[in-house]
Amino acid sequence: MKRISVAMVRKDLLNIPQFSLPEEFTIRRFEKGDERHWARIETAVDEFTSEEAALACFQKEFGSHIDEMTERCLFIENEEGLPIATTTAWYGDLRGDGEIAGRIHWVGVIPAYQGRKLSKPLLSAAMNILAEKHTKGYLTSQTTSYQAINMYLNYGFEPDVTVKNSEEAWRLLEEVLNRLILAEL
Repeated sequence: MKRISVAMVRKDLLNIPQFSLPEEFTIRRFEKGDERHWARIETAVDEFTSEEAALACFQKEFGSHIDEMTERCLFIENEEGLPIATTTAWYGDLRGDGEIAGRIHWVGVIPAYQGRKLSKPLLSAAMNILAEKHTKGYLTSQTTSYQAINMYLNYGFEPDVTVKNSEEAWRLLEEVLNRLILAEL
């Protein structure tokens, strides 16, 4: 599948779908020193070629905001207490107009744990944090993450069609997901 970047927006953060974690897992917030866990998870989902590259990105993006990470970054731990999934309820300026919105950022579930009903509870928890701090939200992704995009659509995110190549991307996603997306806007 052709990889095209996409952006999605949620006009409000009301009525967030809620899902519970399977019993053998727990969810917790970031603690100082969790950078290595974040890097390991994001490398495992092919966001980076090495944990060192992931750590460099983490430091660049979050290093000066480490205290905020303790409020905004989440991990799911397995039965042994090892973090195996993460996302961050971050923020940013999607359109460059100065309006800050909540952002679902860096979602990752280690491949061995994918398909175990972890993504929805993780997204619900992150969106609950966004709702405490923001009135609307957004995220960025790519067409190759079509399963995640389908979940985001089910959570009320809509395509941001102002992004370059968005029509091509969303037509491709409509085809692969066998779902009308643009017609619903």
